[in-house]
Amino acid sequence: MRVHAITTYVIALPMRRPHLSAVGAGLRRYVIVKVTSDTGLEGYGEATVLKEWGGSYGRYYGESHKTVLHMVNDVLAPALRGVNVFDLEVAHVVMDRATRGHFYAKAAIDMALFDLQGKALNVPCWQLLGGCVREQVPICHSIGIMSPEDAAKEAGEAVAEGIRAVKLKIGYDADRDVETVRVVREAVGRGVAITVDANQGYPSAGFAIRVLHKMESYDVLFAEQPVAGLEAMGEVARKVGIPLMHDEGAWTPQDVLQIHEKRAGDLISLYVAKPGGLWPAKKMAAVAEAAGFLCNVNGSAETGVGNAANLALAGSTAVVSLPCVIPITRLSREAPTRVAGAFYTDDIITRPFHYVDGALKLPTKPGLGIDVDEGKLAQYAAD
Repeated sequence: MRVHAITTYVIALPMRRPHLSAVGAGLRRYVIVKVTSDTGLEGYGEATVLKEWGGSYGRYYGESHKTVLHMVNDVLAPALRGVNVFDLEVAHVVMDRATRGHFYAKAAIDMALFDLQGKALNVPCWQLLGGCVREQVPICHSIGIMSPEDAAKEAGEAVAEGIRAVKLKIGYDADRDVETVRVVREAVGRGVAITVDANQGYPSAGFAIRVLHKMESYDVLFAEQPVAGLEAMGEVARKVGIPLMHDEGAWTPQDVLQIHEKRAGDLISLYVAKPGGLWPAKKMAAVAEAAGFLCNVNGSAETGVGNAANLALAGSTAVVSLPCVIPITRLSREAPTRVAGAFYTDDIITRPFHYVDGALKLPTKPGLGIDVDEGKLAQYAAD
């Protein structure tokens, strides 16, 4: 079964509220990719593009939906035509020879190939990734930069809907950041995990150390990427009691190896998108496991397509033992939660994933386990 055609769609979903971080909160566009095999079978993937976000010091760069459209339609699709759908390693070699970087575009195609494989073999995607390590993936609810009072209110609402971990975006204003952690801890009590994520927003290691010291008494589970760069992260790690997670600093297996060698942190944030898909993400997880890093699966407010890949990665990877910052997909007519994990008020898949006790259950249908509503692709089409 070989790649015959690749089709792209640009969509924008209606947001529940803006999600502000230290890198901003731009208008979101997603590229949905459909790979059609020579047998007529179709698989879907997603490029969760973020043009404002990337690696430390420009080592990896943002991609817009137009960037992804160009790379998929004009570069990757011609290169992949005729490649065996089951030859994932070959597909990635072909894509890497066709263009360096452009991980979002490659991740979308990788997801679609896994979706095709699962449908052809009549097995879920997670079965192809090593099997089911966990049937349910605990969700961490992400709260963007807002007033401390609003953050505490939203955290309380998410906890009331079953969430047992919340992530607070910080890195914008140090005093607000510390106060937000304080009032959220007061609102949710000691039985709920709190993590913080500065998205490299603090200007120096010394600045980050002073701010994180002020948060230590509020039982912060870990701090995600307070500063840019391995050296600065290493300095913070040596002087702060809160464990440090690398996100912007960890895109590839080689990055994880360097973090370990320089003792620059404690935890790794895995993505499907950052390394370029599920196949390279599993390689990255293997290096993290060998180095002794625990991981979560972190997302970028994916649609149901990308979130199906998130669940497959988290459910099949033993080292992913921390709550995952991925959406709880909802539809306009069917919403598992009102606030918890809800980035959008509607989606392009036909059914939301099953949510229970603060966790999402792995889908069991073949491939990614979803059906894409092509009417919704048209309804939410964007330029």
